[in-house]
Amino acid sequence: MNYKQIKYEVEDQVLTITLNRPERMNAYTEIMREEFVDAIDHADADDNIRAIIVTGAGRAFCAGMDLGEGGATFDYRSVSQDDHRDGGGILALRIFRSNKPFIAAINGHAIGVGLTMTLPMDKRIAANNAKMAMAFVRRGIAADACSSWFLPRIVGIGKALEWSLTGRTFMAEEAFKSGLVNKIVPPEEVLTTARAIALEIAQYSAPVSVAMMRQMMWSMLGADHPMEAHRIESKVFHWIGQQPDAQEGINSFLEKRMPNYTMSPYKDVPDFYPWMWEPPFKK
Repeated sequence: MNYKQIKYEVEDQVLTITLNRPERMNAYTEIMREEFVDAIDHADADDNIRAIIVTGAGRAFCAGMDLGEGGATFDYRSVSQDDHRDGGGILALRIFRSNKPFIAAINGHAIGVGLTMTLPMDKRIAANNAKMAMAFVRRGIAADACSSWFLPRIVGIGKALEWSLTGRTFMAEEAFKSGLVNKIVPPEEVLTTARAIALEIAQYSAPVSVAMMRQMMWSMLGADHPMEAHRIESKVFHWIGQQPDAQEGINSFLEKRMPNYTMSPYKDVPDFYPWMWEPPFKK
């Protein structure tokens, strides 16, 4: 792929998307967002990709929105309020509905959208010296990237409000203790740790099962009763138990060998998937 602000590299069925503006600490731009969304579109349609790592070039993960336009950076008056869509939200929603698992390899500072873009991802590995902040209130703006939905679900409303209302900077250790980050490691081990997780998924997990499980977990966060989980799990189990990957998973286990899953989460899915429909932006 020929991108200007990200890198797209595939090895051993793992795609690594690198935010690639190291001279600006990978500050977020609309070009970066458009390229990121396009990369996900390509990855979802590529059966050779079974997991996606997102990291940053240089010493930062993403320092937040590029503020090169000064006070006019967030002035969107040229677009009507009804038509304007937050670019971070567009990216977050695209990650959310992907059929591939995402691992954030937070190699350095993750500020503002640099942090909120990781919230729809499935695991977050951070450098132990990484600084993070929901800095929006300190810039006179408000939350982006659907973070008012994601963050309380990940860390609870109390911690989400604390970080969001103060905008203070916190270290990876606090993020880990709060459940935002799954693991903290030395900076030089961030990518290798993320890659080990991605390879485990790519080698041992059935891609269609991964896509189903990812959507089941997220969708049930908003369920009113466990019966909703029982309904969708029953429907999925009835369908997936008849598929070749289920046979391969059992046979490879009994024969003590590596599995060879052949089904595609892009093509080989039931007619009721995805069951978590995305509502329109405009009501």
